[in-house]
Amino acid sequence: MMDRPSRRDFVRMAAVSTAVAVAGCSSGSSTSTSGGDGDGGDGGDSGDGGSTSSNDDGSGSKWTQTSTVDMTASLKYAPKRIEVEQGTTVTWKNTGNIGHTVTAYEDEIPEDASYFASGGFDSQQAAVDGYNNDNEGNVPKGESYEYTFETKGTYKYYCVPHEMNGMVGYVKVV
Repeated sequence: MMDRPSRRDFVRMAAVSTAVAVAGCSSGSSTSTSGGDGDGGDGGDSGDGGSTSSNDDGSGSKWTQTSTVDMTASLKYAPKRIEVEQGTTVTWKNTGNIGHTVTAYEDEIPEDASYFASGGFDSQQAAVDGYNNDNEGNVPKGESYEYTFETKGTYKYYCVPHEMNGMVGYVKVV
């Protein structure tokens, strides 16, 4: 017969379980899988562990030529790096079960480019404030957001509620 755990043992087990669950939810994978495994693998690039540092400019990894990006349940944009021709409309589809945003980093888009964010905001701060105050800019499960890229260059964007989880993407317009 199994003894009941003491209160101290129970609290310790609960703390360990919580820590494991939180770590699983918040860890950005530092190595990605290639294609077809359903988790939004981004073509095998490395170093996407949630860093938003300036050395992660999107230039050193594989670019996928597509105009559709999935926002996944595993808190990723898939593919992470896309390349499109000038004038292309990109569609972000929420294939996950929770809401996401598409929010440009204001200082990570070409100088002459227009700012973009789901919700139609004209600045990064307005997009963050809108999401934090009223969930504005949220793209619910099954819905999508579109933006037409008119200016050549590289654009970096993120999901407001999942940035800390490494949900960051890039668009290169050629």
